[in-house]
Amino acid sequence: MQLAPAVIVHGLEMARAAVQAAGSAGRPVTLLSAEGAGVYAGVGWWRALATAARAAHPGCLCHDILDCGASPGRALEALRAGQTMLILRADPRVWTDLAERTRHCGGVLWAQAPPALDLAAGGALRRLDAWLGPAADGLGG
Repeated sequence: MQLAPAVIVHGLEMARAAVQAAGSAGRPVTLLSAEGAGVYAGVGWWRALATAARAAHPGCLCHDILDCGASPGRALEALRAGQTMLILRADPRVWTDLAERTRHCGGVLWAQAPPALDLAAGGALRRLDAWLGPAADGLGG
């Protein structure tokens, strides 16, 4: 699966900023939770955050990936809640089983996160446009 540039978001304001920057220039974006956020922040939190961020700019093509750390239970919970793009760091047998379940639900499971710009890093918001790439009209963001 080809992903749009990924941006690690730690809260709603960061997620809205990423979707706004992408959507205003006609670019897609992938919202990525912080490592293990599915465990410590929860599936419901992530689903609500992603939904609210998309609502702020409905025209933006926006995917979202929840990182479930090493918790297959959280990954299963996320699947039941409708989250179809997940990261899980687990024993290969467990990972393979969860990957099959995820595919059955129409989703994708990764063993590691894609390259991403962490919006909590210093100066990341200034680098966001460059990270997302050229605007859909080719004129920049």
